[in-house]
Amino acid sequence: MFLSIDYLKEGNPRQQLAYKAMHALGLLIDLEEYTPVLCGTLPINIDIDNSDLDIIMEVKNFDAFEKSIVALYGCHEGFRIKKTHIRGNPVMKANFLYGGFEFELFGQDVLVTEQYAYLHMIIENTLLRKNPPIREEIIALKKQGYKTEPAFCKVLGLEGDPYEGLIMYGKERGIIT
Repeated sequence: MFLSIDYLKEGNPRQQLAYKAMHALGLLIDLEEYTPVLCGTLPINIDIDNSDLDIIMEVKNFDAFEKSIVALYGCHEGFRIKKTHIRGNPVMKANFLYGGFEFELFGQDVLVTEQYAYLHMIIENTLLRKNPPIREEIIALKKQGYKTEPAFCKVLGLEGDPYEGLIMYGKERGIIT
């Protein structure tokens, strides 16, 4: 469901604005070779006013990726790019402002459907569909400053690393494999 952004066209007003911004930017076409996927809170309707648009991608050649990102988006307000490591894997993040949104482009050498951001979104979406009342609880925690995964773990009563904990929770319940 989330591999295309077409669902945003019929979504809430903020989702529709995100759809328009992403299309106006040409991001999905410009970065097609990296299989860009919108993840995070906006697709599952738990975003708050300052939520960004997280675009995850599979990147094999970080030098080529960096050159593309700088050439395409380096002119946008607030542009910054950073190389780092997450769970021992090299990653590259770029942030910038466009169309009323902060974009975060995230690339790593992992299939998009196996990246934690995507898996977390699948788990969170399943939980929200199975138990709709937790949506308001999650949003309230986010407004208090909680990141999404820690908010879900608090609601679920999970302790420890929320990013790993949510993955384990999803595997134990057969939401992801």
